[in-house]
Order: sequence, then structure tokens, then C-alpha cells
Amino acid sequence: MAKSLKIRDLTLRDGQQSSFATRMSQAQVDRCLPFYKDAHFYAMEVWGGAVPDSIMRYLNENPWTRLETIHKAVGDASKLTALSRGRNLFGYSPYTDKIIDGFCRNAIESGLNIMRIFDALNDVNNIKSTIKYVKQYGGMADCAVCYTVDPKYPEPGFFAKLMGKKKPKPVFTDEYFLGKAKQMEALGADMITIKDMSGLIPPHRVSGLVKLFKKNLNIPVDFHTHCTPGYGLASVLAAIVAGVDVVDTNCWYFAGGPAAPAIELVYVFCKKLGIDIGVNMEAVAKINTQLKEIRHELNVSVFGKDKPEPKPFNPLTDELPKEIEAEFDRAIQAAQNEDEATLIDACHKIEAYFGFPAPNELVKNAEIPGGMYTNMVAQLQQLKAEEILPRAMELIPTVRLAAGLPPLVTPTSQIVGAQAVQCAMDEKAGRPFYTNKSSQFVALVKGEYGETPVKIDPEFRLKIAGVREETPYDTSKYQMQPNPELPEAGGVKLAANEKEVLLLELFPLVAKTFLTDQKKKAFAASGAQTASQEKAEEKAAKADVKAITGHKVTVPLPGRVIALRVKVGDSVKNGQEVAVLEAMKMENSITSDVAGKVKQIFVQEGDNVATDTILMEVE
Repeated sequence: MAKSLKIRDLTLRDGQQSSFATRMSQAQVDRCLPFYKDAHFYAMEVWGGAVPDSIMRYLNENPWTRLETIHKAVGDASKLTALSRGRNLFGYSPYTDKIIDGFCRNAIESGLNIMRIFDALNDVNNIKSTIKYVKQYGGMADCAVCYTVDPKYPEPGFFAKLMGKKKPKPVFTDEYFLGKAKQMEALGADMITIKDMSGLIPPHRVSGLVKLFKKNLNIPVDFHTHCTPGYGLASVLAAIVAGVDVVDTNCWYFAGGPAAPAIELVYVFCKKLGIDIGVNMEAVAKINTQLKEIRHELNVSVFGKDKPEPKPFNPLTDELPKEIEAEFDRAIQAAQNEDEATLIDACHKIEAYFGFPAPNELVKNAEIPGGMYTNMVAQLQQLKAEEILPRAMELIPTVRLAAGLPPLVTPTSQIVGAQAVQCAMDEKAGRPFYTNKSSQFVALVKGEYGETPVKIDPEFRLKIAGVREETPYDTSKYQMQPNPELPEAGGVKLAANEKEVLLLELFPLVAKTFLTDQKKKAFAASGAQTASQEKAEEKAAKADVKAITGHKVTVPLPGRVIALRVKVGDSVKNGQEVAVLEAMKMENSITSDVAGKVKQIFVQEGDNVATDTILMEVE
């Protein structure tokens, strides 16, 4: 066990994303930054993940400004880190090296020090280019091995056993994870993170993995987890005792539940163990003073009410009750003795005393990410089909295995979860499984996301994607997003510089709305926009809708129109894709049931639509 431990603070990225839907404004972040400069965390995760998308979508703020402002305030006091999905960056499609190069260069120039790079399939080929460019521009490559578990397969039936059928062999063994880590180290990784995005890793497993990694790797090992199923705090302590180099934590009021454990509890453990974490806890207490107020503001603005918060605690000034002090000691002894049951019990008692959320038993037993489960519930609520949730949950192992057993992490967790919902709905309607499938599921099975942990049956691939052979994504066919001039903003370009072009490439629909709004505001502020121009825009916005006499193309489920593939006057064939709908976080192809000409289009790209909304008329 080491005498020092580095702390990566997640509060301003993963912490707010896990607990508050990534809604911290720049003004709220700014209130904390002077104290962060004094806290001297080894690293602060402040960017990547959902931050760039969410702050444009909901706060109308510029992601590059967020990163640059934090860097200016914190300087070199802590390394700034971001999360990236390797070749996919933030989206669902692989990007060209040119875009990955530009993204890494601009991120590092804007103040980023460490890029945490992962791939949803643990396909090391998908992170090669990001490692290359991060290191080329002076950054550190933190390569993450995504922890996941094998599904709980149903027992083979009597006749299946007679035919010699057995459950599939385990795939996600210690040797599997070490093999991935060693490949990443060989590619130039500066550190390896055991990324437990679902909080599913129990103490004995992470202890074994940390020891295995420390024995076989020559670079630091970080441990990242969440508290949702109830293992988080206990597993972090087990990792510390096993000799991990870095652990990820949140400040008190953004910790626990769906987020990572609190640094304050880790500090108490480390003080008892004689481990120096190198963090100024007086500054952390000042951060928490701000976060308590911000937590209330976010709860009210995002959720409409205050959710229960942990009772205040400052480990520098507050004395623990004797019975809770004893639980800390019991947990440490259990971790050292590898007594998992006692360790988990003691940590649960500590968290319960402070008022952190209880373990989510459903997520723990289902062994799927909490976000995946809540997404499925939200999807079914939108579809008014909550009653099929149990069946959709049952289908997850089947769908996941058919698709090559991908780890359940963004975006594959959403892809598999959404497809399980689609299959359950197909079954309920008397249709064969996979009658309805998202574009992302087709791409996953086809091979466009990379190599899956288990080979996909060629016949299944033919059924889903129309090809038998694995077909990688061809980046040579990648087309850059259009960058038109905006007449309504004085004729300026939608994206005026490389950073704005990157936003447009990485977040096409959200960035288009954001950048258009920014350019229009700048134009209006210049006083150049006249009242007559405004009236002309209003008039143009009013569509001349005629009575519908032809065939109606409607949407099968609620979502957002992200692409229109045709325009008025175009001829379409029966079965031709005419629009793309983002629903259940997936892209769904909308096709015409008839051949004819497009007479009217009733929606625009970016519109939110309800089930059975008429998109267009074909006659």
C-alpha cells in the first residue's frame, strides 16, 4: 500500500452530469474556481462527456469558453482532464483523423492536460489516433479499460441440455482486462484507468485487478466508479489498500448515489491509513459552501424541487460519533483482510449515517448501468408502454449477445437498451424481433463501431445489416457538415473558425442551433438588422400549408427530427428514407410507405415531434 494517493476531482464534469443533468452554468462554475485553485487536486475533470453538448443545448454557452475560463482561473494548480470516446469523440459515428487531430490540438491549446480515452467496445484500435494526437500536442493519454460483466444468461431448457447446449463461457475475465491495458500501454498510454461506469465492480474484484495491473504495468493506475448499486465507497477503499495510484472522487454535495464517492470520506480513510492525498481540505470546505447553494439552485431549476442532501460534514472540524468512527475502522480492517461482506456493510452504515442515497438494488441485481435503466424507463414512459419494462429487461442479455456482447457503456448501453425495448414492443405487437431497429444497432452489428468482444453470427449480421462479413466504417466517405452563410446574421459563416467548425462536426444539430443563435445575436447587437428584415423572416417562417389529400408520412414514436432527406417536389420510392428521427437517444429511419412526389413538408430539422405527427405529404 502506497504512502501517497492522487485525487482526481470529478465534480465539475462527471459529478454534475451524474446528479444534476449537466446543468451547471459558467457563472456557477466560476463561484467555485478560486477555491479549486487552492485545493491542489492532482487533476480536475472539467470537460468532455455530456458537458459540451449540454451547455450549448440548455445553457446557450460555448464549450471552448468553459474550458478556457477554468484553465485561466486554476492555472497549473491542477491538471485539467476531459473524457473522450476515442474515434467516436462525442458522437455515434467514427471521425476522420483530421477531425481527431483538430479536436485534440484545440483542446490542449485551450488548457487541457489529460485526455481520458475509452472505447465502448474496448477495441484498442479505436483509441490509437487519439493517443497519438494527444501526446503529439503535449497532453497525457489516460486510457480507460471499460469494466463490464457477463450477462446472467437464462438456464438452458431440458431439451437444449439434451442437445448439448451450454451457457456461453465468461468473456470479461481478469486476463481480458489486463490484455486490453497492456495493449494500451504499448501504444503510449501515460496511465490506465479501470473505468467502472456502472458502479458494478465489487471490492474483491477491483482489489484483484489493481494488484494485477500494478504487477504487470509500468504506468500509474486510476480507479473510477459510481455509488449507484452500493459498491462505490467500499470498492474505492479496497483499491486504495491494494495500491492504486489515483482515485476519482466528488466534493461532498455532488457525491454518492449515481455519482462517485465523496473525497471527505476517502480523506478520513486515508488519514487513518497514514496515506497523504495532497489535497488542501480547507479549500475543499470552501468549495462545498458554494456547492451546497448550487445544489439547491440546480435541484429547483432542473427537477423542480429540492432532493434530500447529505448532512454537512467537514472532516477537519467535525468530530465523528464513536459508533461511526468504529465503522471506518471496521471497514479498513475488512479491506485489509479481504472480508468483502463486512467491508460493504461498514461502508453502507457510514453512508447511511451521512444521508447519502441507499444502494439501488434493482440496478445491482440487473447488473446494468443506472443510466441505461433510467433511459429505458423514460423511453417507455414516452411510448406509454411502461408495462413491457420487465420483458425488455429480460431481453437485454439476448440482444447484447447477438450484437457481440459489447460492454454496457455510452453509447453501446443506450444502443442495446433501446433495441431491447424495440424487441419487446415488436413482440407485443405480434411482430418478429428486430422488425424495428435503430440505425446505431444496425451499424454496431455491421461492424462500423469496431470489433466486438464476441464474434457476431454472420447470418444475424445479414438479417440486421444486409451483409455477412464484418464491415468497418469507411472514414474516407465522411462528409463534413455544411457551413453556410447566414443571411439573417448579415451573411457571416455559421462556423467562423476551427473551434466552431469542430463543434458543428461533433454536435451537428445542437451546434447549428447554438451558433446560429450566437451569430444572430451578434448581428442584432451591431444594429444592422432592420425591422423590415425581421418581418420578412417572420413571413418566411409561416408555411403555406394546403389541405392534405395524399399519403401522410408520420412518426412512430416521439422524438426530434435531425435530418430531412427530401425536399418538396422530390420523387420518392416505396420504402425510401425520407427523414431521420432521434428517439430513445437513437437515430431512427423514417421511410415512405408509397411512391410519389413530396407535396408538403410540415416540420423542420430540430423540431420535437409527438407520436403520429405528420412529417410530410406524398402523392
